[in-house]
Amino acid sequence: MGTYNHSVLLDIDKCKGCTNCLKRCPTEAIRIRDGHAQINSNRCIDCGECIRICPYKAKKAVSDKLDKIWDYKYKIALPAPSLYGQFDNLDDIDYLLQGLLDYGFDEVFEVARAAEIVSGYTRRYMNMPGIVKPVISSACPVVSRLIALRYPFLIDNIMPLKPPVDVAAQLAREGAMAAHPELKREDIGICFISPCPAKVSYLKSEREQGHGDVDCIISASDIYFAIVNKMERKQATVPVSKTGMIGVGWAASGGEATALFNDKYLAADGIENVIKVLDNIDNGTLPNLEFVELDACTGGCVGGVMNVANAFIAKARLQSIRRYLPVSQNWDFFSKQEDKGVPNSFYSQETLKYQPEDSLSGNMDEAFRKRAAIQEIADRLPQLDCGSCGAPTCMAFAEDIVKGQATEEECIVKMRDKIQQLLKGENYDSK
Repeated sequence: MGTYNHSVLLDIDKCKGCTNCLKRCPTEAIRIRDGHAQINSNRCIDCGECIRICPYKAKKAVSDKLDKIWDYKYKIALPAPSLYGQFDNLDDIDYLLQGLLDYGFDEVFEVARAAEIVSGYTRRYMNMPGIVKPVISSACPVVSRLIALRYPFLIDNIMPLKPPVDVAAQLAREGAMAAHPELKREDIGICFISPCPAKVSYLKSEREQGHGDVDCIISASDIYFAIVNKMERKQATVPVSKTGMIGVGWAASGGEATALFNDKYLAADGIENVIKVLDNIDNGTLPNLEFVELDACTGGCVGGVMNVANAFIAKARLQSIRRYLPVSQNWDFFSKQEDKGVPNSFYSQETLKYQPEDSLSGNMDEAFRKRAAIQEIADRLPQLDCGSCGAPTCMAFAEDIVKGQATEEECIVKMRDKIQQLLKGENYDSK
């Protein structure tokens, strides 16, 4: 997978060293050291949970500045379907898309439109012989990275098709170059409007590896405040939207799965629930299902930390919008194809590979010895998982000790016991 370009960053000046993020991080990627948080990039999955929970706004999602679009002669906006749920009283998607055009974009290609195309190809893929089931959606980058870090036996379950944002960028660039032969590739700027930092990280990493067609990634909140006053509703808009209920439905949990017209599916959202489901698949205790849709954010992409609206309010707004849409506007995309398979151009170029979070040692015998030492130290600890030592759990603290990143005396409970015994004049045994 190459180097992963993280978009969840820490502002040390704002960090007070509290343990809120420490306890919330699903991969135990955060430690408190020297009075502030530290993020282990090998473990971070850019889920944004630390951003949600930090009372001091010390964690932030970094994306491209909105001004970056002016670097290109021809600018194409790729709005995520979740963007439609950010605006109050939006009864026609075209008002939003026209607002993007009025802001300065030359063209809009809806990611929801690409989602309908991906849904069609997913239905075909699911009918192919020999595929590993349950097929796990590759749409959420957090889930894919989590599997790469923790679940090596589930890598083959990940659907190998490109996610909608990649398909949208690919089709948008092809269409623009065909319509404007005078433009060079570098003249066209394709800008994705992202609801979450994980998609920013994924697309930036893709860009650095020479894959993908997305040139800049803009926060949904940035574009919201830039166009909210440009969405003129006094006059009829020119029809722009080319998506239907299926595409818009991808914004919320379950939307991708229901588009497959197959009732043997599971849809779960929220990172803790995602981990539970992955554990069930990994240990073989999941019912006989064919497709699993997992969204790290509560509610799906509408719950991304780079959005403006409350996830549940946004979901309710989307329900109103979908009511007046056709099922899909992209059936003709498939009707023109004689082949009923999936074109090679829609398969992901990057194969997911196992990347363990942290290795205790390159030598197996040494790793086993260290694992035994971790368990021995953990057994001596109070098992309170209070976080006062700077680690999220006593087991994680024991691992830090073995790695030489902490000492046992940093345990507040053991330090208190030591002080009490010293005050009583007793000899203190750390064991």
